Amino acid sequence: MGTQGEDIRTKALNVGGVAFHVQFNAARIRSSAAKTDAVSIAHRPCFLCKENRPPTQTSKDWKGKYEILENPFPIFPQHLTIPTYEHIPQQLQGRYADMLALAKEFPHFTVFFNGPRCGASAPDHMHFQAGSRLFMPIEQQWQERIGEHLAVAGKARLHLMANDPRNTLLMIADEEKDAVTLFERVMKAFVTKKDSPIPTGTPSNFEGKLEAGKDPHALTLGEYDEGEPNVNVLCYYENNQWFTFIFPRTQHRPACYFAEGDDQMVISPASVDLGGVFITVREKDYERLNAIKLEHILREVCWQDTEIETFKNELNART
Repeated sequence: MGTQGEDIRTKALNVGGVAFHVQFNAARIRSSAAKTDAVSIAHRPCFLCKENRPPTQTSKDWKGKYEILENPFPIFPQHLTIPTYEHIPQQLQGRYADMLALAKEFPHFTVFFNGPRCGASAPDHMHFQAGSRLFMPIEQQWQERIGEHLAVAGKARLHLMANDPRNTLLMIADEEKDAVTLFERVMKAFVTKKDSPIPTGTPSNFEGKLEAGKDPHALTLGEYDEGEPNVNVLCYYENNQWFTFIFPRTQHRPACYFAEGDDQMVISPASVDLGGVFITVREKDYERLNAIKLEHILREVCWQDTEIETFKNELNART
């Protein structure tokens, strides 16, 4: 458990000069096709709570706050899940310092967080994950795409990665307190607007009946879930610095996830996908996913120019 199996296949794609890998990993269908609406969650046992986990899944305590588990359906050569002991909602607010501490204590791993509407298959139970360092292409790509400088707080600085179809925010910090200060400022700069509750769904040929090509939980700019912005976050520690990648989201799942027939692709982007390793759980999706389709998916689920400009204005207003 927790170690990548031999039935994994990968291929490389290039999107506008940015390298991505595509992984075929059938076991990950439990995550990619997870039903995360409130009704479904209420009627299933939480697989991160101790009483519902398989007895063979061992755990290690971390500071009395989290358990470190081997992920039974790994993406990485080594893949960990790090849930809180308490069954509490998936929210990063007030826990970014924990993310930094985990990254520093386990420098051979990249720690990541999936927002409740950004790929988390257990939005009802707060958890981080961690995977083998240098597995995701973005961990090396940033050096050539450091991009525009947006903000600074002490020894922490924020950049917008250049020529990146994901419009990734990159924070580099030498001091933990400065990293926390700047991160909180960034999160508050997302426009706090909530138009209406948005349900989550699954592909029409898995559960329920959805209008073809429509995402029933498309997100408005800066929409919050109980005060939490819709983001995926990666963090690692190297050479006495923290590197944090923030992916603001406009949509949970792309239109192809809800399409009918041959147009459907069961792809639900989360942190690892945006880090450069797109997970496909059906072989036909793995074979069909090409650079053009991948770029379209990225532009559907990630911020584009309009959202970035709005964010920069909000960020400057809070300086």
